[in-house]
Amino acid sequence: MPKVNINRDSLYKALGFDSKTYTQEQFEDLCFAFGVELDEVTSEREMKKNETGVEDLSVSDDVIYKIDVSANRYDLLCLEGIARALNVYNHKASIPKYQIVPPKNGAHEKLYISKEVESVRPVVVAGILRDVTFTQESYDSFIDLQEKLHANICKKRALVSIGTHDLDTLSGPFYYKALAPKDIKFVPLSQTKEYNAEELFKFYDESSSHLKKFLPIIKDSPVYPVIYDSKNVVCSLPPIINGEHSKIKLSTKNVFIEVTANDRTKANIVLNTMLAMFSEYCKQPFTMEQVEVIDCDGKSTGLYPQIQEKQITAQVDYINKSAGINITPNEMVTLLKRMSLQSKLSNDEKSIIVDVPVTRSDIMHACDIMEDVAIGYGYDNLKKEIPNCNTIGRVQPINKLSELLANEIALAGFTEIMTFVLCQNRDNFTALNKVDDGSSVKISNAVSEEFTEVRTNLVSTLLKSVSANKAAPLPLKMFEISDVSIKGSLGNKDLSDPNSNNSDVGAYNKRMLGAIYCNQSAKIEVIHGLLDRIMLVLDIKLDTTRSSNKGYYLELSNDKLFLPGTGINIIVHGKRVGHMGIVHPLVLKNYSCSFPCTILELELTIDTMAHNVLLREN
Repeated sequence: MPKVNINRDSLYKALGFDSKTYTQEQFEDLCFAFGVELDEVTSEREMKKNETGVEDLSVSDDVIYKIDVSANRYDLLCLEGIARALNVYNHKASIPKYQIVPPKNGAHEKLYISKEVESVRPVVVAGILRDVTFTQESYDSFIDLQEKLHANICKKRALVSIGTHDLDTLSGPFYYKALAPKDIKFVPLSQTKEYNAEELFKFYDESSSHLKKFLPIIKDSPVYPVIYDSKNVVCSLPPIINGEHSKIKLSTKNVFIEVTANDRTKANIVLNTMLAMFSEYCKQPFTMEQVEVIDCDGKSTGLYPQIQEKQITAQVDYINKSAGINITPNEMVTLLKRMSLQSKLSNDEKSIIVDVPVTRSDIMHACDIMEDVAIGYGYDNLKKEIPNCNTIGRVQPINKLSELLANEIALAGFTEIMTFVLCQNRDNFTALNKVDDGSSVKISNAVSEEFTEVRTNLVSTLLKSVSANKAAPLPLKMFEISDVSIKGSLGNKDLSDPNSNNSDVGAYNKRMLGAIYCNQSAKIEVIHGLLDRIMLVLDIKLDTTRSSNKGYYLELSNDKLFLPGTGINIIVHGKRVGHMGIVHPLVLKNYSCSFPCTILELELTIDTMAHNVLLREN
């Protein structure tokens, strides 16, 4: 859930509370009733001290509230949105009515799109706030909301990015183009030197700028998106940086906001949120001016922002039944008003018709209306009832098996560990002397180079744990029982088949048991002994004939993970379920392991272990 940092005194002032008499406990109760949570109380000085380790007395010591809000409530990501919603909830303010005002000269500003942007960032929308009055506090909140949106719905600018400009420094119409990097020249925000886009990317790439992480979004594209005004002044290079020429200042009166994106729906949500949240600072509150966007064929794609309210209908009986309450339709209308939703009854009074404002993009279905009625009613007022049908919960069999095996392995002298599920591609393949067969699940838009895939084995994390515990006395005996993920094929009709590699989501999990022994000599007999103990407690006997498909036996493996001649496949009931052996020196070198290691990796499935004694009920 996103956290919003808000100055306590400013929030209390906006809510009409006296910070001397209104307590933190009262505010926590208000947050709970409204469906958000006061997560932490701190200060700017304390936050900086936690980051740097040094207390800076020049930094403000004002109390900061960190408030957890729902990930889809973009209207609550700033002081203005939270204060507005809570004031309506507390009956201290009416529901704002957002309005479009016509341009004073009668002609809308225009934004022209060139055909070349289709290959890099095809969507653009824009809007204008007129006669704005900023204070330092509202200016800071304006900038902070952009960052919150960028981190949330914008997916770190990969999906959507926001550009804000002082309209009085620019001259319309505007042009959204895609040009070669060397052809884009401007002075970027907070700089004094002119760069072309190629030089600018090199500058940011070699610096510690926070913008460095956004460069890969368009770096490999032959053309970069750019927005110009009619005088060929660069407004922004989305999604990286705005131009210094049009930067927002405290003295700015007219704000031009442009949003570029790969998704039109999310672009509209972001634009509407920015305009709606700060339209309260306009001379005529809650008003905004539209911009006409014209495509590469010269046709108008529409006027933006588009703030028409949509209507959603919810049945009264459905709301009462789902929320576990029994109230009249008129009471529901009153409760929805507390949640900033105007509504009315249908002619037969069996359903409620709700006008969803532009700020509530989270409301899409009747269940969302029901949830807001429940919040308005009060979670504490919902009565606890025993369900009419009795159900008995139980531990999933695979989890029970895992817990009982973990206990047995711990009794054998091994220490249980829990490691990261995500890893690099090399940890799944090259570092283990394996060829990438495409079986790993990739992370889209990974935050860190160290976590780009879901692990396909436990071997790499066991070796990392050995490397991280070099200072510990030998021998090291560790184990982990956890899931790995393998890419599967789609379209499976029978997902109950545990041996199928099909999945309705394109990947499937496998419960694995991994153990490692590290000492001055390999001593494979330690790991072999652990395997025999596991089979003993599972009541799986040694198959000396190797042909009965009952019991287990071992056979040589040519897996390059192991030293040649020491790799062993584990066969249970005729199926290969794992392997063990002495880790190859090259693999040890890849993980900076100084001593020999032996590893056991075993897949746990209920069908293979169907007759084990650990799962028998008393």
